[in-house]
This record gives sequence, structure tokens and C-alpha cells, in this order.
Amino acid sequence: MQTAQQTMVTIPFPSQWGIHAAIAGRPIVWGTLIINSIKDNKVIGTANFRGTPIPIHGSWNESTKQITFDSPYATYSGNLTIFDDPSIRIRHFILSGRLIMKPPSLQAGEYGTWVATTDTDLTGYPISSYNLPPVGVFLTSNLLSQLQQQNFWGYRG
Repeated sequence: MQTAQQTMVTIPFPSQWGIHAAIAGRPIVWGTLIINSIKDNKVIGTANFRGTPIPIHGSWNESTKQITFDSPYATYSGNLTIFDDPSIRIRHFILSGRLIMKPPSLQAGEYGTWVATTDTDLTGYPISSYNLPPVGVFLTSNLLSQLQQQNFWGYRG
């Protein structure tokens, strides 16, 4: 009989995430979120919605699994959820929350939602017991997979 083990899980970095944002209830943009580092609870990376990486800076609270970060155009806050799929040995990391647009964005003052996902290999025991992940896992994982295939096939070495 296997016994459950306590596993500490944090945001993987460096990591690339598929991200989707909706503002005022309207789906607006798809893109990529890069988390380059998390050191002393400080998050550094980029968000890329229109072909140009935009720097982000923020904070990560390991005990509450909460993240906040700013870009020049929006402030994001959210929580980490994990979905393990033992049948294919994949761990899905899901960041989701709210955002507010800020100047110089044309949508300054508008609120919205966002979801970002990335995957890693599942090593060890699964830690989540969800039957199905949120739909955002499929949407942003598919986006990330397509982007990675484009980069692979577009690479000429």
C-alpha cells in the first residue's frame, strides 16, 4: 500500500506559459508569459501578447500561492492551482485571477480576468485530486503547444 507524501510545489522557473486575458467580459488577447526567475519572492519575466515581449515585475507568496505582477499596461493578481494527470504523467500549473488595465492602454480602468498554464512531467505522487481541470488548462496549453511547434518547425539552425 502506497502512503501519501507531503510534496512542496512552487511555480517552475524559468518557464513559458500560455496566457489568455478577457477585459470587461470580452476575450481580448492570447499570448505567452515567461517567468524568468523568482528570487526572494520577486517575480521577473515578460508577457508577449502582440509579438513584443513586455517586462513584468511582481511578487510571489509561496504560503498562499498568490502572485501579483505589473506590466506597463496592466496589473495582474491571481492564484496558483495544480492539476495532476497521472494517466499521462503530466502536472498542469494554472495561474488565474483578475487584472486591471492602466495608462497608457486605451482600456485604462477596465477590469478583466486572466488564466495562464504550463506543464511539467509528473514525478512522484500526484498531489491534486480533481476530476477535470478548468477549461483554461486546455485552451492555454493548446496555445502554448502550437507556439512551441511553430518555433520548432521555424528553426533552421
